[in-house]
Formats: sequence, C-alpha cells, structure tokens
Amino acid sequence: MGLIGGLLDGVVSTVKGALGQNSTNGASILGTLLFPCLALFLTNNPLPNGYPWGTLTDFANNPYKEFPRTGVVRYYDFTVSRGVIAPDGYERAVLLVNGAFPGPLIEANWGDTIVVNVNNNITGPEEGTALHWHGFLQKETPWEDGAPGVTQCPIPPRKSYRYEFIASLYGSTWYHAHYSAQYSGGVTGPIVIHGPTKAKYDIDIGPVMLSDWYHKPYFDLIKEMLAPHGSPRVLSDNNLINGKMNFDCSTVAPDDKTPCTNNAGISKFKFQTGKAHRLRLVNSGADGVQRFSIDGHTLTVIAEDFTPVKPYNTTIVTLGVGQRSDVLVTANAGNPDSAFWMRSTLTGCSAARQPNALAAVYYDKADTSKTPSSNPWVVPEPANCANEPLIKTEPLYPIAVPNPTFTQTMDIEVFKNASDVTLWKFNGVSARVNYNNPTLLLANQGNFSYPSDWGVVNYGSNTSVRIIVRNRSPGSHPMHLHGHNTYILAEGSGEWDGTIARPRNPHRRDVYLVRSGGHLVLQFDVNPGVWAFHCHIAWHASGGFFSTLVADSRKVQRMRIPGDIRENCRAWDLWSKRNVVDQIDSGA
Repeated sequence: MGLIGGLLDGVVSTVKGALGQNSTNGASILGTLLFPCLALFLTNNPLPNGYPWGTLTDFANNPYKEFPRTGVVRYYDFTVSRGVIAPDGYERAVLLVNGAFPGPLIEANWGDTIVVNVNNNITGPEEGTALHWHGFLQKETPWEDGAPGVTQCPIPPRKSYRYEFIASLYGSTWYHAHYSAQYSGGVTGPIVIHGPTKAKYDIDIGPVMLSDWYHKPYFDLIKEMLAPHGSPRVLSDNNLINGKMNFDCSTVAPDDKTPCTNNAGISKFKFQTGKAHRLRLVNSGADGVQRFSIDGHTLTVIAEDFTPVKPYNTTIVTLGVGQRSDVLVTANAGNPDSAFWMRSTLTGCSAARQPNALAAVYYDKADTSKTPSSNPWVVPEPANCANEPLIKTEPLYPIAVPNPTFTQTMDIEVFKNASDVTLWKFNGVSARVNYNNPTLLLANQGNFSYPSDWGVVNYGSNTSVRIIVRNRSPGSHPMHLHGHNTYILAEGSGEWDGTIARPRNPHRRDVYLVRSGGHLVLQFDVNPGVWAFHCHIAWHASGGFFSTLVADSRKVQRMRIPGDIRENCRAWDLWSKRNVVDQIDSGA
C-alpha cells in the first residue's frame, strides 16, 4: 500500500469499525483533518501592488472586461479510471480521477492559465470521456469547454487530451465529466480560483462538496430510466459531504450481497475559536437540491457561482445542482471545546431514499473522537423548490442589463414516445448529440445545417440574447448555460409579467433554478462560440433536456481551432469504427 495508502487508512471515523479513508474515498483526503486550509492566493506569481491581480478589485472592476493575464501556468495531470470504493460504507464500482473521489483540487490565481492533461484509462468496459470546467467563460477557447458532441469529440479509451484555458473569473467551482451521466459515478472535483475580495475572513477552509449518491452504476440507472415503461425518477441512496457519509446497511435488500459497512465515517472540519472561516459550497450532485447549514452558526454569503455579492446573512443556503455559494462562518457559537453538526439536506423536490448528510465541525480544543450533539435550525422548506428571492442577492460590481437584440421563449416539457419511454423536450426538441461531429467544428467550417434532434439554435450576429424559460413540467430544474455568467432577470410562478428584478444591477449566475409550473428569464452578452444549455440534473440531460446555442456565427467561422481538437476527433472516429459506442441516452 505504501506510505500514502497507510496514512489514508489511518484516517478513520470516530466510530468503531469505521472504514479507512483509502477504502471510502481512495486517494482523496478531502473531508479529513489532513486537508490543509487554503492561502489567500498562490505565491509563485508576480505580485504587482502585492497581489497577483494587481489593483483590480471585486467591487470597482468589470470582471468580464478587465482581468489580469499573469503569464503563470498551472499544470495538472489527470487519469480517469475505474475503481471500487465505499464512500458511505456500501461498496460499489466507480470512476475515479487519479484514484480519488472527490477528485484532486485544481487551484490557481485569477488570470492564470490552467492546463490539464486528461488520460482516459476507463477500461473493462471501455468508454469515452470528456471533462467540463464548470462556469469558465472559455473566452476565445470554446473548444476547451469539454462538452462532447458540442465542442469536442470524446477522448477515446487509452488516449489523452490536453485542455488549456485562462481563469478569467474567480471564486469557487468544480469540474466534472460531461459524457452521458458519467459524473454521477465519481468523476468530479473542486476548483478554487483565488481573486480579490472585499470580505474579511481569517481562514479559508476550502471546498465543501455536497452530492447525492447512488449505489447503482450510472449506466444501469439510465438503462432502467429509459426502458419502456421506465420511471423518470431516479432515487438517490444517500447524501454526502466531501464524499463521505454513513449508511444503514440493514436497509439493503436481502438478495444484495454487496459488502456494506455501517458507520463508514463522516467528514470533519476544524474551526479556530473566534475566527471567521470561508467555506466554498458546491452542489456537485446528479439531481438533488441541497439545503446547507451549520447548527448554531449564521452564514454570511459573499459570492454565488462566480459572482461576488453584497454580503447577506442566512442560516440555510439552498443550492441546485451546479450552483456554488461562498459563505463566511465565525466560530463564536460555543467554547473552544465545542463541536457542532454541519448538515446538508436534500429537499422534498429531490428523489431521495436517505436525504440527510452530516459532517462534524470541531473547535480548537474539542475532542475529535466524539460526535457533536447540537440541534438543527428550524427553517421550513419552501414549497416552490426555488432559489432565494432575486431581490435578496445583489452583485458587488453593478452592471445594468442592456436591451436585448433577440428574445426567445424555450419551453420545458416531459412526454412519452411511441415506445413508452419517458423523455424530455427543451425548445420543442428531445436532443441527442453526435459524438463524431461536434457542432463547433461544423460551424467553424461554415456548416450551419444540422439534424433537428441536435437541438441547435443559431443566434447569428445578435449581441445580447434574452431567453424566457417556461417550465411546463413537474419539479424544478437547475438551468446551466456554458460559457456565460448570465443576468438573472426574473423567476417565479406562472407566466412572466415583464418585471425585471433590479434592472440596474440584476443578479448574475451560471446556474439558476426554475420552479415547477413557473418561469425563468435570463439574458447573456454573447460570448462567441458554441455552448451547451441544459438542465443540470444528470438524468434529465440524459433524457434529452439539452440544447446547443451558436453564438456569433461569423466569429465562430473565423476561429483558429487548434489541431489537437481535430486530432482527438480523428482518434475517436477510429476507435468508434472498431468498437460499439453504447450511447443509450442523449450523450450529453
């Protein structure tokens, strides 16, 4: 096992019989007391005015027009492969990044270039893969966005692809596979881009990843969901914080002989008494809406997705899949020997067998061998499965919404096809991507004629696009547009009445929830490229809830796409001619 493996297996839960970290999470130390706190910024940058980003601030500079170019390159080498772990004690086959779940932290400063060499070692059976860098604008590099069938071909088994892009925004985010629902099987990890902040805090705890968890492999779940007479609801088996949680093995079906250990262990965090701590919350799940809290502590929200916001206090933070919130927490709720429960609960909107995740927060002198005994906040769950009211969150740097040059309405619908398979329509199409013909490469060649089931919308030369999303289906949906941090103009029940929440400075995010039977109005200043726009519930995207937007088609034609992207497509074409690509869903 070696030194590292022995060290990880020495990190165990407080409960007798717990599994070692290597058994629950592989090579990851996230969720253990071994995970180090983060610095304000990485130090091997030039430091004009004392910071890598010089005089730029989070309140006086437009981050979409002014960002540093540090010239510093951050290199990472990732291998995606199969493995067997038991994050909650129930052993299952998973996909891992560098043998870890969650995958390794990517860390950079604002304006750094990030280079990630991704090796596809998924074998037995073989699968393609691709990684998406969630929330990055990919300005002038849309081919690095990581959406197969949209911006690239999948990376074939036993091949590699080198992603390279600039961190033009800053804050907290994540990366994940964007091949079918592959990321629900483990291909996820945190990203921290250090940048300026007006908020004052003492300690950066780092990422807190919240994720529903499934005991069946993603491929089996999709096969069941998309079978004739199948149910579109995919129930999660557990809920995790930084990849850890206990599971009651007595609930496993009698005929299921999978090894299962009670009290596998939970994540732990150390707080310093009286100090303010920054936590970087990420909903990295496949389906569930999370409600995060820490018993006895007020949370001060300072950023949402890649947008610094005017701080506001709350006891509960609601996050749809893909959303992030940076919060400050002061350790002032007890004595130095105090311990508290951290909680994340899947809402009633989520299909969950066990919705409650726990982690332990220990003050300086607390006994980390004991479990907390604190009580949760009593805050009723909203009935509408929505985010906080838009008027509550205001970006720190104000940008007024411009007049749109094009407005479109896109409806969400659920239906059954002739084979009695439940599918999703978005903008009238149940989409299916073509892995061998990415839309970006075709558009770059001047080809703008596509099969209808690709779900492509071409906005031509429009510079500001407004989209009215109408949810004609049950349940809420986290809507994610790649390559943009959109203005969120309105969200609510029924039809939009034309009212914009704070038009001089509307909220900006890259994911936002649209409630059941309601509307969501978003607008974006066009970033030239070809971009996925979809529900971030993995099972809904698999069922066709996916659209591809061509933004500024003339500039797309003039782009000089590196040869690596076409070489990867040639490798995929060769592999897919010799092997059956078992694309049983939309592929998105």
